[in-house]
Amino acid sequence: MSKIYTSLSFVCCLLVGLSLHAEETKEAKPEVVKLFDGKTLAGWKIAHQRVFDKHGAVTVKDGELHLAKGDSGTGIYRDDQPPRMNYEITLEAKRTEGDDFFCGMTFPINDQYCTMIIGGWGGGVTGLSNVDDLTAIENGATGYQEFKNDQWYKIRLRVTPESVTAWVDGDSIFSVNTKDVKFSIWWELEPMRPLGIATWNTSAALRNIEVKKLK
Repeated sequence: MSKIYTSLSFVCCLLVGLSLHAEETKEAKPEVVKLFDGKTLAGWKIAHQRVFDKHGAVTVKDGELHLAKGDSGTGIYRDDQPPRMNYEITLEAKRTEGDDFFCGMTFPINDQYCTMIIGGWGGGVTGLSNVDDLTAIENGATGYQEFKNDQWYKIRLRVTPESVTAWVDGDSIFSVNTKDVKFSIWWELEPMRPLGIATWNTSAALRNIEVKKLK
């Protein structure tokens, strides 16, 4: 009988341990918030100031958010306060017309702001504007890749106390150490604060925009 009790005790302990592990895993899972419901512009505002005063139409159709070509910019920004540190933003984006950036995402880094550029300066430059007052085409985050019109690209941006990192379709495009670095944005994109997405003389479509708070 003692062997049976010992076995039952072991099984009970194992089940309790698995249950606790499941709870810990559940608690450790980062919180994901959808920033676009696929149906409306809820949570977003259309920028009208400065270079956005002649913006293109902003519409929602078939689960996609469309930014029509502006003169010069078309942009949307959040009307709430996003995380300022320890977060990831993911989305899918595609250029539908034009040859400049189709995803210029302005985002916070603690009390600073910066803009991730996807497809700028003729259509292929990736990077950050600005790093130590240098634009996305002239600092250590500068990269280049070909972007085809009407093709979706998966974009991910991560902001932590150690670095600002981004990926396109799973491939890293930059990773900038935050220590002793000054981040800033061009005055044209100030209306995109605190978190916004803009295009430049270009039309684009966006979908599946989410933010994940990191532990």
